[in-house]
Amino acid sequence: MIVGIDASNIRAGGGVTHLREFLAAADSDRDRFARVIVWATRRTLDSLPERLWLDKATPPALEGGLVSRTRWQATALGAAARSAGCDVLFVPGGSFVTSFRPIVTMNQNLLPFQRRELLRYGFSVMTLKLMALRRAQARSFSAANATIFLTDYAREVVTGVTGRLRGMTPVIPHGIDPRFFAEPRPARRLDECSNEAPLRLVYVSAVEPYKHQWHVAEAVAQLRRKGLPLAIDFAGPANPRVLPRLQQALRHADPKGTAIRYIGLVPHGSLHELYRDAELAVFASSCETIANILIEGMAAGLPTASSNIGAMREILADAGTYFDPERPNEIAGAIEQLVRSPERRSLDARLAFERAHAYSWSRCARETFAVFDQVRLATPAGM
Repeated sequence: MIVGIDASNIRAGGGVTHLREFLAAADSDRDRFARVIVWATRRTLDSLPERLWLDKATPPALEGGLVSRTRWQATALGAAARSAGCDVLFVPGGSFVTSFRPIVTMNQNLLPFQRRELLRYGFSVMTLKLMALRRAQARSFSAANATIFLTDYAREVVTGVTGRLRGMTPVIPHGIDPRFFAEPRPARRLDECSNEAPLRLVYVSAVEPYKHQWHVAEAVAQLRRKGLPLAIDFAGPANPRVLPRLQQALRHADPKGTAIRYIGLVPHGSLHELYRDAELAVFASSCETIANILIEGMAAGLPTASSNIGAMREILADAGTYFDPERPNEIAGAIEQLVRSPERRSLDARLAFERAHAYSWSRCARETFAVFDQVRLATPAGM
């Protein structure tokens, strides 16, 4: 089997991470393929592993803008895939316009399919982009031979918009880098904590309207006013239009900035160290396909206070304490339950750590190539 991958719109973030780790975990003998050809920008290709079976190609059009890339997809991708002898074409970015078949695509972004969440951006270019992306991806998912979803929840949300898809709709979660795994540490009792040595919380996520960091900051401030010795670090890149809202909340919650802090972007290669310095993870997003960050905290052996919306319950199950992410009082209550019970923190951390082992890149690669093989057998190549 020869697999082509159109990664022309995979340029940064989680999409590149998935492509890199999925290919690094692939095994040509186990997964029954002879060759993989990836079309992407040079920057994306440089991040991918070197394998004897992996060919990398950067047509000049892919270094251009969206119009250039879309034109290449529509006019040149199919011919390139046929010339390479591809049996199946994988489009992990979700949208395609080529006539080549069979095609497997993937849903990695749920935001375009949840109107309530995308409208948090108000009347803006971002809102218009998300609405256009919903139309493009809905058409692609409907035309694909298979659409891979990362969770059952994501599949339910998307098909609620598109209607039932004619192709296969397997659920294949992403994996977690082994460096995140760390045995749960002993949980400190509150009487072992102090303002000088507070119980440390962490919330890792991009600052976006649906991440609700400002509500978490208010919740932690409430608990500190009750005398609980807590500190929290917010880490992640920030949307410049949204960051002022978080900064204002932080100034109100902790004017000195010593216990409730935004520390900015932490390189992904160093995130495991941030988790290992923490004692409790908080995750307050209201829109996620799979929430890799949530799983990273689970793998790091942290008990977790989590949003009760979307895929989070599917991932964390009975290993978490849940809250409504738009209600600071509920967030504070969930955190306080964990903080006051080291026994519960220890139990949740152990359960979460064990659940995190189900998320491996080897499994992701194996199950993904199995889907490729199924659609290859069901559909003549090159159509």
